[in-house]
Amino acid sequence: MKKKKEKKQVNMKMQWAKFIVVLVLYLLFLYWVKSWLGLIVVPFIYDAYISKKINWQWWKESEGPMRFIMSWVDAIVFALVAVYFINQFFFQNYVIPSSSLEKSLLTGDYLFVSKLSYGPRIPQTPLTVPLTQHTLPVGGMKSYIEWPHWDYRRVKGLGTVQQNDIVVFNYPAGDTICSEPAYQTYYYDLCYELGFQAYEQLYGKSDSLQWLLDSVPAYDRRVFFSQIYAAGKNAIQSEWARFGDIDTRPTDRRENYVKRCVGLPGQTLEIKDHIVYTDGKANKEPELVQYSYTVVFKEGSVLTDDFLQEQGITCEDLGYPSGSQGDDIRFNRRTVIDRMPLTKAAKAALEQRKDLVESVALNTTPEESDWRKVYPQNGNMHWTRDNYGPVWIPKKGESIELTLENLPVYERCIRAYEGNTLEVKSDGKIYINGQPQTKYTFKLDYYWMMGDNRHNSADSRYWGFVPEDHIVGKPIFIWWSSDPDRGLFSGGIRWSRLFRVVDNIK
Repeated sequence: MKKKKEKKQVNMKMQWAKFIVVLVLYLLFLYWVKSWLGLIVVPFIYDAYISKKINWQWWKESEGPMRFIMSWVDAIVFALVAVYFINQFFFQNYVIPSSSLEKSLLTGDYLFVSKLSYGPRIPQTPLTVPLTQHTLPVGGMKSYIEWPHWDYRRVKGLGTVQQNDIVVFNYPAGDTICSEPAYQTYYYDLCYELGFQAYEQLYGKSDSLQWLLDSVPAYDRRVFFSQIYAAGKNAIQSEWARFGDIDTRPTDRRENYVKRCVGLPGQTLEIKDHIVYTDGKANKEPELVQYSYTVVFKEGSVLTDDFLQEQGITCEDLGYPSGSQGDDIRFNRRTVIDRMPLTKAAKAALEQRKDLVESVALNTTPEESDWRKVYPQNGNMHWTRDNYGPVWIPKKGESIELTLENLPVYERCIRAYEGNTLEVKSDGKIYINGQPQTKYTFKLDYYWMMGDNRHNSADSRYWGFVPEDHIVGKPIFIWWSSDPDRGLFSGGIRWSRLFRVVDNIK
């Protein structure tokens, strides 16, 4: 009897020790996230370890199928809660889906992304299925419930975004989408593209459009672009079978992108002849930066698979579908590839192969310099992908004088990201939240993100600034890498990239 009593006392001391450890850790977590509402959980923690008034594992007393089923339910629920908690506050997995950062990060690289580096966000849409971003893998339904929706708040992290960091963030222009998957990331581009098509159908393709817009007052230009946008929006709505419904997504449920931060809050950024300058100083280009070239291959030339692997040239670079590599590429006739992305080393290697190549020249096709494709699409700034700006990147607490000339650059920040109403009246005055304004003070920090594959990257040049509330985290290392051009047992695993630290990819 005495031994049983002593054993019970020892067990109770152990339970108290566990309770104290768990309670301290939980209170430290609440202090970190500054959310004392979580104190309502403390009595349940006490009950689970000490008082045991609630029979948390009642199913263990059952017999037959119920015990078996509930044991699995218990394990699955615990795993989902743990995964949700870890993904939300500490780290998550991210796979590179496109070639915008090639050859720094490759399509098929799986990244370990740290939320602690810049501080995790308190979830704005907390009711979501773990391991999903916005859509269930089966059925295509939303994987989250929009209520409750909390305001943006970020927990203190280990640091802040630095220049040339590779950053994972939510796609800013993903607030409005077409429900058809093929068009989900192109809503605003589609509005302007279809709007200009409607304009050309009415008035014919006018090469003098740029001159015409330059010759009219800024207010009239704004009216013109508003009409173009409205025409494109109406075209999308009228072609429901093609584009689907127009829907919206909250910030933290938008598509995840990964790019390199080349501009910080408060800096003035300019791109001149494809070189990025911040505050007048040329930014260091990534070692594996790529530009698109027009390459002319001679008749009968052969690109061996060894040569392609050595230079990092993929099927996508050559215009072939993924998965078709592994053999030599033969050109039976003189072949021109207009947009072939190459690093400096790959360009030099091709130029040396006079037996294969006639010429290698930087791609300068007219459509790549179309000002209508770059941000702001309603600004007529004459900027292009290779000659852009100068543009000041908004910084929290700092103000800018607003004019009809610079308003297109900052309107989306003021209206969409910071939640203000904005109107320009016929007298040319700018009204924010119903009051005439000549300046605006920003509430958030903003960043300028670009891919290292400079001529094949949808980035800030096309959809503008990335607000701080869209920042997800920082990739730490590559934990897996598979080549989509090759099979698993024929060079498909990139062993040399496994556990490579992303910060070392400059």
